[in-house]
Amino acid sequence: MASARGTPQGGTGADDAPALDLADYLPYRLSVASNRTSALVSRAYQDRFDITLWEWRILAVLGNVEPKTAQELVEATAMDKVTVSRAVRGLDEKGFVARTRHKTDGRSTHIRLTEKGREIYETVAPVALTFEQILLEDMTPDEIAVLKSLLIRLQARAEALLSEGGDIR
Repeated sequence: MASARGTPQGGTGADDAPALDLADYLPYRLSVASNRTSALVSRAYQDRFDITLWEWRILAVLGNVEPKTAQELVEATAMDKVTVSRAVRGLDEKGFVARTRHKTDGRSTHIRLTEKGREIYETVAPVALTFEQILLEDMTPDEIAVLKSLLIRLQARAEALLSEGGDIR
């Protein structure tokens, strides 16, 4: 049984350690919700444009503010450097982004959408927003605001813990 804060209660037997009910474990629930919603939205672009989830995230960020450096994309997407690098390389090979040398830092490049990349963004973004609307249609505006606020707080707390070393043992 879980307490009001969702902490597992009761033991597993011999050592009386708390039991972990995966279905009630918040990080698991967040992961499953994220995976399912990403899978739903990805239908709008994977087959049609041959882009991955990671590539779409790069396109979505660049669709709002460009150009960006790879490090800025890492920060904006919360993806690791290797994943961002692979996604940018894939988008570049497909002609969806272009890279130009940074004027003051010769080691980095500015990444921007090409005309072809902009067309994909402008095609997929409205579909993604429609999927979001459909996902949230049975929630009130107040519930949506609370959900977004709580997710932002969870993210901030996780980032704070990570910056402190993230070791909770």
